[in-house]
Amino acid sequence: MIKRSILIEKKAKIICRNLQLFIETEERTATIPMEDIGFLVIDHPETFISIPALNHLIEKNTSIIICNKVHMPSGMFLNLDGHHIQQQLFKYQLEASVPLKKKLWQQTVKEKINNQGILLERMTQKKNQFDYLSSKVLSGDTSNMEGVAASAYWSSFFEQPFKRERFGNYPNNFLNYGYAILRAATARALSGSGLLNTLGIHHKNKYNAFALADDIMEPYRPLVDELVYTLIESYDIQELNTSIKSEMLNLLTRTVYFKSEKSPLMVGLQKTASSLQQCYTGERKKIKFPQLWN
Repeated sequence: MIKRSILIEKKAKIICRNLQLFIETEERTATIPMEDIGFLVIDHPETFISIPALNHLIEKNTSIIICNKVHMPSGMFLNLDGHHIQQQLFKYQLEASVPLKKKLWQQTVKEKINNQGILLERMTQKKNQFDYLSSKVLSGDTSNMEGVAASAYWSSFFEQPFKRERFGNYPNNFLNYGYAILRAATARALSGSGLLNTLGIHHKNKYNAFALADDIMEPYRPLVDELVYTLIESYDIQELNTSIKSEMLNLLTRTVYFKSEKSPLMVGLQKTASSLQQCYTGERKKIKFPQLWN
């Protein structure tokens, strides 16, 4: 079942009764079954949510995302007991060898560069050398082909001059919002597969509680880039508004393609997370990433 994404932008009271979520605003009251909700994005400083509602949502593996005063996602609640053999899986993850992590990161970077190249060709209608850059990725990406590809990618992606920055000007604000939603969805999938988001394959910043999500979302980032490109073509406004944020959330239901099936993005992330878990336990050698375009 495709889970729903709920965006709260007005002052609201959120409680639960009989496994139903009640969202009350000045205009109306909505009732939604708890199991239908995958993401709850709270983007109003005067929103009240009860502790029982929080607990019930978390038990259903809902990601609850809190936004800051500039309306950017700044934190999230996740289920810390998402798998029946959680402790054993943490042990496999903690004891993963350096060679294994280097190979997993090599594969991840290859996928990301390939996807960047495919999207760039779709946008520019010109051939590029990203398949060559992908073929040069070493174990652990010790030659930093990810950085080389990123430089070439962003210099060609938008028609106007652009510098990709975490806190930069438009359209960085659109990209950053989309990446934050993707990060939350990736973290939710990893948590649901019993993995520890804090312990990354490659990202190691001691202040980063979602290092593994930052690793695994990398090949999926071009989906956000594509959406932002489309939004720029469709909207003149340069500030995040309700329509744009809603379209960002709809990204989670976008179709991705595996060899024998297609899935919504949030389900695809679950397949990727499950395959990573199997890499840690020795059941697989490669992470299962989808094709982003058919």
